[in-house]
Amino acid sequence: MVKHITKDENSKARILNAATELFAKKGFDGTSIREICKKAEVNICMISYYWGGKQELYEGIIENLIEQQTEYAKSFMDLNKKPADFTKSECIALLIKILEKAADFLYSNKISNDLMVFLLREQQNPERKLNSPVFSYVRELIAKIFDKDVNDKEIIYKTVFIFSQLNSPRILPAFCLRELGQSEFKEDDIRIIKDNIRFYIKAITGEGKVD
Repeated sequence: MVKHITKDENSKARILNAATELFAKKGFDGTSIREICKKAEVNICMISYYWGGKQELYEGIIENLIEQQTEYAKSFMDLNKKPADFTKSECIALLIKILEKAADFLYSNKISNDLMVFLLREQQNPERKLNSPVFSYVRELIAKIFDKDVNDKEIIYKTVFIFSQLNSPRILPAFCLRELGQSEFKEDDIRIIKDNIRFYIKAITGEGKVD
């Protein structure tokens, strides 16, 4: 069944896109509600209707991303199945699958450059903690693989390093796309990224050669 996009949903998406671009370029304080609405071509009252105010809209960008990420994950895995119930090999296989799917999500234009800049800004916010179900699930998988508590410092670092392997080409374009002489990632680039993810996971888990 084809889902038809309503006028309201279209307006909401335009506001989110406009706000993401402006917040990425000018920051929170440098961006006004009026400016966002002008760029999105909507009435200013739409901000209050959907979010209440600028701060809530700002938070809404992150919430929208986490919602998209979670719904995408549910299309290929069951988040209700606990990693604690899996074998080590099952955890490794699922971890690789999640990261490969995440590469498709991240490098297939589902995430805009403006959103990447926005998220990098938020990394500097000392009060920001991303409550992503997918990120938490991956951390549980890694804890099970290494037989450690999910809050163990080593597990936190391993989770960060694993996601860094996935994200680094996207957040460091000067070291990747510009060296390749490209303006965007192509299908072959995504394949190479996935190969490197599999290699890295199998290397740190001692699972031997990449299939």
